[in-house]
Amino acid sequence: MLTVKSIPAFNDNYIWLIHSPDKRCVVVDPGDAAPVIKVLEEEQLTLDAILITHHHHDHIGGISELKRKYPQINVVAPTAEPIPGVTQTVDDGDQVEIFDERFMVISVPGHTLGHVAYVGDEKLFCGDTLFSAGCGRVFEGTPAQMYSSLQKIAALPDETEVYCAHEYTSSNLAFALVAEQNNPHLQRYREEVSRLRAQGISTIPSTLGQEKLINPFLRCDQASIKKSVADKAFDESDIETFAALRRWKDEF
Repeated sequence: MLTVKSIPAFNDNYIWLIHSPDKRCVVVDPGDAAPVIKVLEEEQLTLDAILITHHHHDHIGGISELKRKYPQINVVAPTAEPIPGVTQTVDDGDQVEIFDERFMVISVPGHTLGHVAYVGDEKLFCGDTLFSAGCGRVFEGTPAQMYSSLQKIAALPDETEVYCAHEYTSSNLAFALVAEQNNPHLQRYREEVSRLRAQGISTIPSTLGQEKLINPFLRCDQASIKKSVADKAFDESDIETFAALRRWKDEF
C-alpha cells in the first residue's frame, strides 16, 4: 500500500503527499508550493505528478511554481475546471495510475461544478466535498448535486480512508452535535477529536465507516436528522433533508 503524508498549508489546509518506497511522490491539491518544496528537499523525494480536485486557489495556487521547479511533472485535473498548467484532464470513470496502484476518478459536483475525487488503494482524496463530520459548502452546484456526490462516496467500502483537504473536524462536530444530540458515536468521536487536537495531532484521515456513524450529511435518511430539520425543510425527502441541513450549517 502507498504511504500518505500530510503537508499543512495556510490556516487549516492539508496538501497530501503520496509516496512510494523508491522516493517518488505525487501531491494532491498543492495550494502553496513552498511547504511542498521544503518536504521534497528535506526527504529527497522526486515529484512525479500533481492531482487536483477543483479550481479554488487554496488547492491550485502552488502549481505554477512547482512546474517551474520540476518542469517534467504531470498535472492531472478535472476536465470541467479552469486549472493552470494541466497536462492530463480527467472525468468521471477515468483512471490514474499512481505507483502501480490504479485510482478511479469520481465526478462529485456541488462545491464546484467540475469537482472530482480520486479513490484507490483504499484511500479517497475528496478535496472539499466530504469532511470529517461535515461536507463542503455548495458554491457552484445545487444541493441535489452535492447530495448525489456524497451518496457516491458513501457507496465506497467502509474501510476507505478519507483524505479531505481541511482540518475542519472540531468545528464540524460543534454543529453535528446540535443536529444529532443523542448519537453516542458522535459523542465518543468528539472526545477522541478533542484529545487529538489538544496534542496538535491531525484528525485526518477518517474512514467512511466512521463517517457513516457520525457525519450528519451522510445520515439524511435517519429519523433523528429529519426530526432536527423538520422546521427548516420543505418536505421529508432525503435530498431536502440534506438541503435544509446544509442551509442550517451555513448560518451556524
